Amino acid sequence: MNQTPDTHPLWQRLLLRRLKFLGILVALLVVVLGGSYLFAPQWLLRAYVLRQAMSAHVEKHALRVGDTTWSYYEGGQGPTLVLLHGFGVDKSVWLPLAAQLTPQFHVVIPDLPGWGESSRVADADYGVAAQAQRLQSFLAALGVQRFVLVGHSMGGAIAGVYAAGHPDGVAGLALLDAYGLKAEPSALDREVQAGRDPFLYADHAAFRAALKLAFLQPPSLPARIEDVFISRNRHDRAFIERTLAALRQPQNRLSLQQDLGRLTMPVLGLWCRDDRMVDPSALDSLRNGLTRAASIGSSQLTGCGHMPMMERPEATAQVLTGFVLGR
Repeated sequence: MNQTPDTHPLWQRLLLRRLKFLGILVALLVVVLGGSYLFAPQWLLRAYVLRQAMSAHVEKHALRVGDTTWSYYEGGQGPTLVLLHGFGVDKSVWLPLAAQLTPQFHVVIPDLPGWGESSRVADADYGVAAQAQRLQSFLAALGVQRFVLVGHSMGGAIAGVYAAGHPDGVAGLALLDAYGLKAEPSALDREVQAGRDPFLYADHAAFRAALKLAFLQPPSLPARIEDVFISRNRHDRAFIERTLAALRQPQNRLSLQQDLGRLTMPVLGLWCRDDRMVDPSALDSLRNGLTRAASIGSSQLTGCGHMPMMERPEATAQVLTGFVLGR
């Protein structure tokens, strides 16, 4: 059978071929992404975090120190900032802020032992003092000399205790909505007193309630991505319960408060005014307890809850930059 010759100009034929190829590629991407969303949403979440890390110009590394393998991000040039995350999260919460910091600073952002991709030892102590000791071993192995230490929530308590014990290495201490200080009861405290633990969530409703405590404007996540966080929480339930119970003991609950008088470096306290997890009255306790600090700075941000590095990364970076460069 004779075929009718294609009378279209060459450029049109080439364009049609390319459009067909692009159409097939788009269809494949839709199938892959749709399949990932339905059957492997953790892949999509990992891809999203990887894209954030690339945008922040940080790379992921691993370092074995003693009985712990540390996973951490590192990147940027300039004065060194070490950023410590809070309870129940991991190093990725810092990525929106890291994108603002790496043009001027060298950042080191670890998963604290027991959390994220850092290793966990069964039945080991993951209280504030124990984590501060592990941090010293990690920084020594990494070769970090003098740096500004930034801690958020539980990471703030660890940062403060570490700084009190190693004042020569800490050029400045920045505490963001830090745990471990005297404060008025928060919404989180009232939840706990009522017998509910917002850090444990077995379903979507409980997960979204936890987000409402942590964020002024909770992020809207697809249901299958929520499933990833819920699954992780179920897997880590025993560790979360045990570690949280330890953190609520007096030696951990007021660990930062007890060490304020030993802090001699410049200290910054930064809080979100609408923090429902650590009441902003803790900022007064911080200022009043710093009797030997070289300088004391404080700032309150509007438009955020307990997570300033995620809800207000630009404003948080501006405050931190002023603190670091203005010392």
